[in-house]
Amino acid sequence: MSKIIYTNPAFLPPIEEYVKYLEKAYQRGSLTDHGILLDELEQRLKKYLNVQDLQCVTSATTALQIAIKALGIDGGEIITTPFSYVATTSAILAEKCTPVYVDIEPDFFNIDANKIEQAITPQTKAIMPVHIFGRACNIEKIEEIAKKYDLKVIYDAAHAFGAEYNGQSILNYGDISVVSLQETKLFHTVEGGIMTAKDPYISRQIDLIKKCGHEDENFIRDGINARLSELHAAMGLANLDHIDENIEKRKILSETYDELFENSVILPKKQQNLNYKYPYYVIVLHSTEQRKTVEKALWDEQIYPWHCYSPTLNTLKYLKTTQPCPIAEDLVSRMLMMPLYVELEKADIERVCDVVLRTVKNA
Repeated sequence: MSKIIYTNPAFLPPIEEYVKYLEKAYQRGSLTDHGILLDELEQRLKKYLNVQDLQCVTSATTALQIAIKALGIDGGEIITTPFSYVATTSAILAEKCTPVYVDIEPDFFNIDANKIEQAITPQTKAIMPVHIFGRACNIEKIEEIAKKYDLKVIYDAAHAFGAEYNGQSILNYGDISVVSLQETKLFHTVEGGIMTAKDPYISRQIDLIKKCGHEDENFIRDGINARLSELHAAMGLANLDHIDENIEKRKILSETYDELFENSVILPKKQQNLNYKYPYYVIVLHSTEQRKTVEKALWDEQIYPWHCYSPTLNTLKYLKTTQPCPIAEDLVSRMLMMPLYVELEKADIERVCDVVLRTVKNA
């Protein structure tokens, strides 16, 4: 029987390593409320990611909501991408704001910065781009527009853990950046998120909001409970011990895909000014029907890719208003996320590619 291959199961460190960190929390007798493990994790992540400020919260979705609150955005429109997980839109709606969708560009699948300006209205308060699949948005153009129109920028960097743009952490751009630490990510705490902000005042607001606005015996402002537990922090610490070797393994596997897929499927273009960390591997087929055929062929071989981010967010039925985004809608219909995780071997990648290439050739 052939090995079952999934898209991106969670990396799990040896359980004894996880338990070793957990024992510290047990000895202290506290499992939440910013314990010693969370403090250690945040300090190590700040150093690893080379950022001045970093706070962990319960999820990236919650982090996006906190970002909107912390920046004082009270209603209005937020320009964003139609090509992302639904959480990007959910966070905007949860904060009583209106998402306005700008189509993506076809090379890197990020929001097309050249189309943002025409979507700005008097009600626009912020831009929420997504560094999709860990590739950088057009940061320079977005910051130019934000400065011109006095808009806040919240980067959904859910996929961009560890990425560096123009020689510095990608998290150092925008007013706030948010990273997902959910189990399918390159680095995870089972569930969780990271928030970074350059302005100390905004960092202070994030800290207050994530703990219900509570400090000592005082309630300073409105907030929510978004404190990451010691159990989650322990998983993060155990995983952080393996992060560099995991990235290197994913790099080798991705390069194997590149070599085997060359000129047979459409791949996102590489960015010369980005230190990429290989969080995912996606391909685009030449038609919707070809994507469906390839997907079925893989499933028949017990290989389970993901038809990612379908439908596009601008087509969600519960939105009051929407905007057409033909490039995103077309790409999503033809896109598949390929298996990529550290337990895969080169032979597994060759098997996946063989099924795809044979199917494409026959189709």
